[in-house]
Amino acid sequence: MTTTATHVILVPGFWLGGWAWDDVVPALRDAGLDPHPVTLPGLAPGDDVSGVTAAVTRADHVAAVTDLLDTLDGDVVLVGHSGGGAVVGEVVDRRPDRVRRAVYVDSGPLEDGAALALDLPADVTGLPLPSWDELAAEGSSLDGLDDAALSRFRERAVPHPARVARGEVHVGETRRFDVPVTAVCTSLPSDVLRTMVDGGPPLHTELGRFDVTYVDLPTGHWPMFSRPDDLAAAIVEAARAS
Repeated sequence: MTTTATHVILVPGFWLGGWAWDDVVPALRDAGLDPHPVTLPGLAPGDDVSGVTAAVTRADHVAAVTDLLDTLDGDVVLVGHSGGGAVVGEVVDRRPDRVRRAVYVDSGPLEDGAALALDLPADVTGLPLPSWDELAAEGSSLDGLDDAALSRFRERAVPHPARVARGEVHVGETRRFDVPVTAVCTSLPSDVLRTMVDGGPPLHTELGRFDVTYVDLPTGHWPMFSRPDDLAAAIVEAARAS
């Protein structure tokens, strides 16, 4: 007797490729899940040099994940970290009947018309990884990252496509709210996040309209680097939830 695998699509945030999940994937496999770490268009090594990054749009990112989902048989769990959460939210909107659960890691689904960097100048084609001080000043906590992790992050980061960052989110299928959600709270504790989930600034999230399970995992904004085993455990629990 065979059983159909539960697939876990792992969507990283800004500047990251599928490699960002390297320390998470083994534990997911050990738990019997079938992980699919994604490198989104424009974020492969050398894409910025070849000009690919400049041409990539938000629609390209959503299509890449949706197309992958469409190739998979069985249950699918979507995991989105940081800016990848907005992509996951749009994929859920397009395939609500195919997604078992959405997991947002220090992120959430954006409301229709929202953008991560709406005011970004039109002549900017890619967003390089900022300095550590700039990230901290913007609220992206580096807690838990040692020098080796920071060095690896800096060496492998690719400028994020600007058209993705300033592109508006498009959602409108009400069945998206039928897909249960797990919110993994790392740099922002759940008791604070719960006060900010009803749309509008500063997060422009529609998280409050979903059936949400909150999981606190205190660390910085990149738990796949700082607490990979604990993040994997949270994803496994979410994937197994009814």
